[in-house]
Amino acid sequence: MARRDFYEILGVEKGADQDTIKKAYRKLAMQFHPDKNPGNKDAEEKFKEAAGAYEVLSDTQKRAQYDRFGHDAFTSRGGGGAGFQDAEDIFSHFGDIFGDLFGGGGQRQQRRSRNEPRRGSDLRYVTEITLKDVLSGLEKEIEFDTDENCKTCNGSGAEKGSTPEACHTCGGSGQVVRSQGFFAMASTCPTCHGQGTVVKNPCKPCKGKGRTSVHKKIRLNIPPGVDTGTRLRVATEGEGGYMGGQPGDLYVEIRVKPHNKFERRGDDLIGDLSVSYVQMLLGGEVEVPTVTGKATLEIPRGCENGDNVKLSGEGLPSLRGSRRGDIYYHVSVEFPDKLGKDEEKLLREIAKEKGLKVSSSGKKLFG
Repeated sequence: MARRDFYEILGVEKGADQDTIKKAYRKLAMQFHPDKNPGNKDAEEKFKEAAGAYEVLSDTQKRAQYDRFGHDAFTSRGGGGAGFQDAEDIFSHFGDIFGDLFGGGGQRQQRRSRNEPRRGSDLRYVTEITLKDVLSGLEKEIEFDTDENCKTCNGSGAEKGSTPEACHTCGGSGQVVRSQGFFAMASTCPTCHGQGTVVKNPCKPCKGKGRTSVHKKIRLNIPPGVDTGTRLRVATEGEGGYMGGQPGDLYVEIRVKPHNKFERRGDDLIGDLSVSYVQMLLGGEVEVPTVTGKATLEIPRGCENGDNVKLSGEGLPSLRGSRRGDIYYHVSVEFPDKLGKDEEKLLREIAKEKGLKVSSSGKKLFG
């Protein structure tokens, strides 16, 4: 089944600005919010679909990739958007959107986190590679810090043998309600800070937080053909889950360092090349640089200043297929600083044969 267009999902034009996109998403989020549609699977799917579209279109770089390649831009991630697992995952990504809807989706998430399994958040990591790495791919070790359930208290925050107690201030709801005339105002409980529970005997290793910091080292396989902005998904290597919930995923974003000789255009490379005026006229072979070394390039007879000459199959591999791009050399004519006597004599004979008037001998060639 073909995936729906992200602009169509949010009901906006392709050229819509970020404010319009955000307003459109807020409207859909309010319409299909789980609290307004309890038990409605269709509304839940539309809620996740809208979040996936907003996650891409609200990010300038991801939106540019989507506009160029469509859903194929995110095939390495297993689909467009962040691949949200459930509503709680969406709340964790877009707390600013839900902060003023339904009393705050983020507070709803916090109140349940002490007692129910919940998936950990996805993490983002940026790594830099060279153009040569793009050509061959590489295995790279990356390191980062994240949180996971405290193994001593299993995430409860309470010392072994004890459990968190319902907050006496809010009665376990995580909110306190104050009446002001005809209105009732709900706010986060100041005692439990929205958790609904309090820990009387905190766990010593995690100091009652239920979470501990962990330093991770993982080996990442970066395939050939990646580009700046490519995101690689490493399943279950994100933040640890809560109360036995699944860990989040790690998304590694690629940055390709600029090359000193080549500019990248898709799978092709563009470089500059100076060629002797004699070879420009008569054609011939020249040695040219490539990403990995040198190669021989055939200059066609009668090549003109500013022409592009192609070296086939020496560009970059495609991320989506087996084809390899080409290198295009932007040719400029190279004149000698000084002519030898024999070279000047031959050129004067050619000029005479063609009836061309030239300067007298001994004058400086250029400058």
